[in-house]
Amino acid sequence: MITQSVDAPAGSKSEQAYAAIKEKILAGKYTPGYRLVLAKIADDLGFSVVPVREAIRRLEAESYVTFERNVGATVAGIDPTEYLYTMQTLSIVEGAATALSAPRIMPADVARARAVNERMRECLGHFDPVQFTALNLEFHSILFENCPNPHILDLVHRGWNRLQALRSSTFSYVPGRAQQSVAEHEALLALIEGGAGPDDVEHTARAHRTATLDAYLTHTNHPTQH
Repeated sequence: MITQSVDAPAGSKSEQAYAAIKEKILAGKYTPGYRLVLAKIADDLGFSVVPVREAIRRLEAESYVTFERNVGATVAGIDPTEYLYTMQTLSIVEGAATALSAPRIMPADVARARAVNERMRECLGHFDPVQFTALNLEFHSILFENCPNPHILDLVHRGWNRLQALRSSTFSYVPGRAQQSVAEHEALLALIEGGAGPDDVEHTARAHRTATLDAYLTHTNHPTQH
């Protein structure tokens, strides 16, 4: 749930160009390093270059796009250090939010989360990391959205927004982690169904997030800072 700027009127050509380019970046169609040729994008959208240039400036301000000398606008790469800090923070605040939500999670919520997790399991055979990551957010949202503390919940949303801005699906790098993640989801649901205490729920939720981070750091040979 990325927060959108309101500096351009909804439905304007600049807004439409912004949404179209951003959607392709988040969906992985424009990968890190992909050159954004303004004239080509404008032609595809049926616009002049002006609204496309405005859209790309907005995306640059949001760190989706960078400008390189003699190259122009390109899709920004993933910063491993920023990813590390974001995941470390998210493990703490999401773990707390999930623990606080647990007593408020009803059987219908558990059933909904389990259905999402089953869709994730089905994805494993024809793995699509972008779809899997979207389902992963849907699963976790069911577990943390009942958090009664709005400040903690806001921090969780900010963490997930930042991950979207980084466009980083850990599962693109370590697809084997996806199967482990699905199993850990089921274990977390079992804890909540069994009425486990908040400390156990928080510990399990944090360990789940940290395991994903560790898998990424091991793959990229990035030094850990736990």
